[in-house]
Amino acid sequence: MQCSWKAVILLALASIAIQYTAIRTLTSKPFQLCTLPSPQNCGLGDPETDPPFERGSAGCEDYPYVYLNATRKTHVLVLATTRSGSSFVGQLLNQHQEVFYLFEPLYHVQTTLIPRLSHSHNTADRRVMLGASRDLLRSLYGCDLYFLESYIKPTPTNHTTDKLFRRGASRALCQQPVCDAFGPADLNVDEGDCVKKCSLLNMTSATEACREKQHVAIKIVRVPEIGDLRALLEDPRLNIKVIQLVRDPRGILSSRIETFRDTYRLWRIWRATGRKPYNLDLSQLTVVCEDYRSSVSTGLSHPYWLKGKYMLVRYEDLAKSPLQKTKEIYDYLGLPMDKNVEDWIHANTRGSNEPSAKHKFGTIRDSAANAESWRLKLSYDMVEYTQTVCQKVLHQLGYKTVRSVEELKNVSISLVQDKTFAPFL
Repeated sequence: MQCSWKAVILLALASIAIQYTAIRTLTSKPFQLCTLPSPQNCGLGDPETDPPFERGSAGCEDYPYVYLNATRKTHVLVLATTRSGSSFVGQLLNQHQEVFYLFEPLYHVQTTLIPRLSHSHNTADRRVMLGASRDLLRSLYGCDLYFLESYIKPTPTNHTTDKLFRRGASRALCQQPVCDAFGPADLNVDEGDCVKKCSLLNMTSATEACREKQHVAIKIVRVPEIGDLRALLEDPRLNIKVIQLVRDPRGILSSRIETFRDTYRLWRIWRATGRKPYNLDLSQLTVVCEDYRSSVSTGLSHPYWLKGKYMLVRYEDLAKSPLQKTKEIYDYLGLPMDKNVEDWIHANTRGSNEPSAKHKFGTIRDSAANAESWRLKLSYDMVEYTQTVCQKVLHQLGYKTVRSVEELKNVSISLVQDKTFAPFL
């Protein structure tokens, strides 16, 4: 009997759906259903009036959160794009004693599902990434690190791996009980030392370490817009607050040209020769501005599902006044800024005018200069083009445009306007 091509396609789609359901069933922890949303039973209830949530009590260990008379956990998501200063913001959270921090776990989703997506802007690719990314983030905020194993290649053996991307960027993964190479007094373990001295990462130990912390913070650069996270932000079990980090698109472009040399090779040719290559991938710039404009417009329009959960931070403001801005971030999160955080800021930004070239951010004055150093690296025609295609978002975020080479190179006059972006409380 012959089957029509439509029947074949339907059968194939049904098979894919069945396989995905099976994978989710095998890799996800089941939710235990309880009859009543009370202190003795688990359930969602009303987040506005009911007591706060906590994990693993009242006989509902398999359910992510249950009611308990304790402070409700606050989790943090740093939403950014590559080369916008997100690593620094992540470290401001990573230094807190009660924060379990993960650096770019979505890297594994991208490299596993869509390896070619590193600098792709295909709509279908994005859709695939977003679905898997939301599933993974939901699991990680519940301290289910086993779910991450599905995306780590090669697949971890006996829940151990040495392939977790930038493991050393997380203090919790370089300390006891996850790593025995360092003692309690080793508060600032270098990322390289962590990778060299810590043994294979045991996901069970990492999961336990996560559950011992009061908060989970995750930095991501692979989700384009805040609207893509709405389902997570509306989930009362997760209680996520977003810090959207933005940077002048001209600075992002300059930094990417220096960092991703192969991918941005044609941009370097334009900078060196003064002639724009005919086959230049302009989407490498335009998509940044389009995503920024869409995401920031959503955030600043204050939709009900973002109330109390959104703060916009400009990289340039943080570079200029790191301690003050960090205090504002912690106030928004409702967390005390412990001494470790303040000590780390002083050690990495140098609160005085003494030179400190070895530090990434240098002095506070040098930090601000670093934020606008792109002005000495990009040619005027590249800046002019960027200002044309990104005009709306530059205005939206408070970045001034330049009209001449002289104005561009005069770094004594900042191109960052004084503009306040208050958290949506």
